[in-house]
Amino acid sequence: MINRWIIFTICMLAGGGLGFWARTANGLTFGLGVGLALGALAWLVIDSFYVSRLLRWLRTEQNNDTPAVMTGAAPNLPGVWREIVDRTRRLLKHRDQQLRESQARLDEFLAAMQASPSGVVLLDAQGRIEWCNHMATQHFGFDAQRDVLQHIANLVREPAFSAYMAAGNFSHDVLIPGNFSTPARPVKLSVHVHSYGKDRKLLLSRDITAVELAEAMRRDFVANVSHEIRTPLTVLSGFIETLQTLPLKEPERARYLSLMAQQSQRMQTLVNDLLTLSRLEGSPFPGASDWMTISALMAQCEQEAKALSLVIAPRGHQLEFDQGPNSEVAGVQTELYSAMSNLVTNAVRYTPEGGLVSVSWTLLEDGRGEFKVRDTGPGIAREHLPRLTERFYRIDRSRSRETGGTGLGLAIVKHVAQRHGAELHIQSELGQGSCFSIIFPAVRVRRIQAA
Repeated sequence: MINRWIIFTICMLAGGGLGFWARTANGLTFGLGVGLALGALAWLVIDSFYVSRLLRWLRTEQNNDTPAVMTGAAPNLPGVWREIVDRTRRLLKHRDQQLRESQARLDEFLAAMQASPSGVVLLDAQGRIEWCNHMATQHFGFDAQRDVLQHIANLVREPAFSAYMAAGNFSHDVLIPGNFSTPARPVKLSVHVHSYGKDRKLLLSRDITAVELAEAMRRDFVANVSHEIRTPLTVLSGFIETLQTLPLKEPERARYLSLMAQQSQRMQTLVNDLLTLSRLEGSPFPGASDWMTISALMAQCEQEAKALSLVIAPRGHQLEFDQGPNSEVAGVQTELYSAMSNLVTNAVRYTPEGGLVSVSWTLLEDGRGEFKVRDTGPGIAREHLPRLTERFYRIDRSRSRETGGTGLGLAIVKHVAQRHGAELHIQSELGQGSCFSIIFPAVRVRRIQAA
């Protein structure tokens, strides 16, 4: 402020000196007044020049589209103007820092919503889309750029959603089909709207197709287990009541006891398979440090196949076991035997008497190992192949019960294969037999060198 007064004093003295030097015939007083007026005008021009430079700089910063970056250097002004410029510059820097921090927080918030597994849509007071994340574009088929400021009712025309929005009761969610929903592959969305701000709305969508499918599978599983256990229990209950109330001769009693033992064995097999599945799903993946020979596993499968063949077919089957090159496989022995045994016993059960069941082990060129079971049974229609590994899925229920199957064998095989990094391949045609193979990865297979 002192510098400004100094400049003003200098201008007035210079003007007064000039007026005193240029005095005229009108007298000293008039010439001195003109000089002082010229000095005051000069000071005003200089001061206005500083003010104009300051205003020009402030306008430039005000019109800057990127406030976080200052567009130009501050003017170098003397005196009080320098202090004004310095204070203004500090205020602008503080403003820019706050803007950068606010923008960073906003970007982090939007990035978090963008990474959300749920669809997020921000609606204004009129129900128009202000912003949506990538998951919402997949759920509803939005375009994140094109559909901004479009009314949500014009884009989501599902009647249940329209009624939900019109009612204004957002205490619950609403279920609607997803964008890619088809009768063959339905997609279910759970949509929930939350109000915030001044009549604004936050719309959250969640794909619950897997949840619905899991719930349906759980219901089917419980129903199937109940049905499978109820049948032998009914038979056992009837036989027990007969034995308790009727006097039976020894042959009849022996026959009833045999049938009761058969049904109890069926229930025990079902429970064991269920426990096996539960253990497979709840235990960690097996390591690759425990090795067992293929010959030992094949020998166990061969022994079981021969015993089963004699039980279900008086004349037996043609059983061929080719152990291939001496090799080992890494994993859990009980699990591997369970998977291989299920494939072999299934082939024996469904192959007619005298039919051929061929079991082989082969080392592939890329180092993988293939366990293959081929039979000459009735074969399987193509439409059943994708669902064979589902629990309790049967092509012919009466045929499965006659052969003692529980409907869980192939589900166990699939889980064992997945746990060992292997692949389960199924090939079959009606009237041409079937071929089931488990292909183990190279890291779990090694050849045994001859001594």
